[in-house]
Amino acid sequence: MDVPLWFALLAVGYLGIKLIRPPWWLVALLLLGGYLLADSVLAPVIDTAVK
Repeated sequence: MDVPLWFALLAVGYLGIKLIRPPWWLVALLLLGGYLLADSVLAPVIDTAVK
């Protein structure tokens, strides 16, 4: 069974918010920080570290 990455991330994010109940400002901060890091100079370094 092939599951698209966006669907898996959506499901994990939804369950994480429902079960752990982090504050919304923390969720927004993590999303914004990830978005900004993906477009920064550090993106290739992070990509090689993750792989």
